[in-house]
Amino acid sequence: VQLQASGGGLVQAGGSLRLSCSASGSDVVHVRTMAWYRQAPGKQRELVTAITRGGSTDYGDSMGDRFAISRDNAKNSIYLQMDNLRPEDTAVYYCNAANWDYSIEFWGQGTLVTVSS
Repeated sequence: VQLQASGGGLVQAGGSLRLSCSASGSDVVHVRTMAWYRQAPGKQRELVTAITRGGSTDYGDSMGDRFAISRDNAKNSIYLQMDNLRPEDTAVYYCNAANWDYSIEFWGQGTLVTVSS
């Protein structure tokens, strides 16, 4: 499975961005959960949010309600709407895809989000 993420960039605090991630490849039919993780400079990678093929969602601790994930199964794509962005949201955002038991995971190349104060 290949994951292609896009939509990152520079935004001022309080602004919004929408990230997109598309999955492709013959194994995409086995993907159950797709997710966004992020890694800020000097910090560990953390879960932002995840969504199953059926639409069930999960959000990482302290993400609040500023982030919203959605999925288009027909396009094998997920989206991350980020509102009221803060400088501490600055990170590389990675798209992730996994099968039903996470025995197989795939990672995208990451897209940089920079929030200026």
